[in-house]
Amino acid sequence: MVTTLLVVVIVLAIAFDYINGFHDAANSIATIVSTKVLSPFQAVLWAALFNFAAYFYFTDHKVANTIAKTVVENFITLEVILAGLLAAITWNLFTWWFGIPSSSSHTLIGGFAGAGMAKAATVGAGIMSAINLAPILKVVAFIVLAPVIGMIISVIISIIILHISKNARPSVAEKWFKRLQLISSAALSFTHGGNDAQKVMGIIYVSMVAANVLKTGDAMPEWIPISCYAAIALGTMSGGWKIVKTMGSKITKVNAFEGVAAETAGAVTLGITEHFGIPVSTTHTITGSIVGVGLLKRVSAVRWGVTVSLLWAWVLTIPVSATLAAIVYSVIHLFF
Repeated sequence: MVTTLLVVVIVLAIAFDYINGFHDAANSIATIVSTKVLSPFQAVLWAALFNFAAYFYFTDHKVANTIAKTVVENFITLEVILAGLLAAITWNLFTWWFGIPSSSSHTLIGGFAGAGMAKAATVGAGIMSAINLAPILKVVAFIVLAPVIGMIISVIISIIILHISKNARPSVAEKWFKRLQLISSAALSFTHGGNDAQKVMGIIYVSMVAANVLKTGDAMPEWIPISCYAAIALGTMSGGWKIVKTMGSKITKVNAFEGVAAETAGAVTLGITEHFGIPVSTTHTITGSIVGVGLLKRVSAVRWGVTVSLLWAWVLTIPVSATLAAIVYSVIHLFF
């Protein structure tokens, strides 16, 4: 039974990574599609290539380690992980269907934590005793910090680029910005792969520890990162066109110059947070970066109604996912 359940958990985890890919494809390709630098099909292929290329660079697995430590080890079982994954997949598909750029990272963390707390309740322990507050608080803090950092960096990059190109002819500058967008979108896809694929790696690792296949502290088998990077790349190739529309035009109208600034800012922010092992939302980061380039034009250039709606989705993702996971765990607990 344990072996079968472990296989189910691993398959669902990789499926979540695939869903994460097409749910978050918009983050990497929205601006490059809206500025017509690449066609949608070319853009998803470009993004998927660099999603997978991250496998060869991000080998420290710091983000995976943070995710693995979200729930206290004593409360981690295959049933807990299964409930967390089912809740995360449900919320991801729901938000994708309605074109809401919510965070795949936060729904996974919320689901895992919620199931852990439900497990603690069933054994008569305090629900908060099931979670490690340090990584949770770090994630919650970066719900606010990631988009703000992305916004600030995008404004700084925009000012620098404007200063460098102030004497350039508009037609020549536009051609160069479109070429540079290939690089900036590749960098964003690269860091997106490095950040997001690791989250599922952490989940698969703890599931193998829970099943006594691995011991805590054992090296991660190489098939785990390869599978996760491949899954997120394949998911990206499937695209997420409803969210592309929101990210590429509904927040603010983006031209090639602004696309370069926003994507570069997003890539820099994700690179910094990955270095420190902080699981941040790529969605939040690139949204903040896009808002930053919009603000540089004028405050009214940002469609604040859309932005506020996105903020509600961001705030609700962790508690909704945690609640769903707790309910799912309660049902699973009746059968196991």
